[in-house]
Amino acid sequence: MIMDPSTEQRFVVVTGASKGIGRATTLALVKEYGCSVLAIGRSAEELNSLYKEAGGGVEILVLDITGPNAVELLLRSVAGRRVHGLINNAGLLITRPFGLWTEKDMGSLFQTNVFAPVLLAQALLPALQGKIPGHIVNIGSMGGFQGSAKFQGLLAYSASKAALANVTECMAEEFKDLGVRVNCLCIGAVDTDMLRAAFPGYTAQVGTSSMGAYVAQFILEGHKLFNGKVLPVSSSTP
Repeated sequence: MIMDPSTEQRFVVVTGASKGIGRATTLALVKEYGCSVLAIGRSAEELNSLYKEAGGGVEILVLDITGPNAVELLLRSVAGRRVHGLINNAGLLITRPFGLWTEKDMGSLFQTNVFAPVLLAQALLPALQGKIPGHIVNIGSMGGFQGSAKFQGLLAYSASKAALANVTECMAEEFKDLGVRVNCLCIGAVDTDMLRAAFPGYTAQVGTSSMGAYVAQFILEGHKLFNGKVLPVSSSTP
């Protein structure tokens, strides 16, 4: 039987799914939209907790997306299925006073925040093509959004997120004739472990559940209105 693409269960890959926005997005995709999700993260314990909380609809893959076999292991888990969405949510934060940055620090940030999203998108490109356009959403930061406020100690992190925004525009151009859309959401202050590490003592008013619900809706619907766009999603920055 050939399934009507409009009623086909959508399959979404989410990196950095074990906690924070990635976890909340995964739960929203499964519980609110009935999607099947491949949830990727480095912590087996946290992914198993997510699996139990989701109550079905989630497959877990314990994976470091910067590892030497990351692409091979991802493709093995996808197993030839149509992928409707890829959310490049996994991110790394390193803070340093200016003058203490090292090449290793900056390389690690760009490896996680820029290189890995490109390689994962490249690997999944054939699976993202179909009658319903596949959608890649790169999770950026207001720290990497041109013209937004910048903060001391976050130079290389912000630069990596600015690069991810540019990568988004480039990928959208590369994929425009293939039926694959690419957008970047530059997220502001959300109550996550990463934000608390960057800004000790600061309390964000937006929670992960609210942002996760937004990202879940955007991966499924945003491609209808946007392509190659770098969009601020922020009610505040510290």
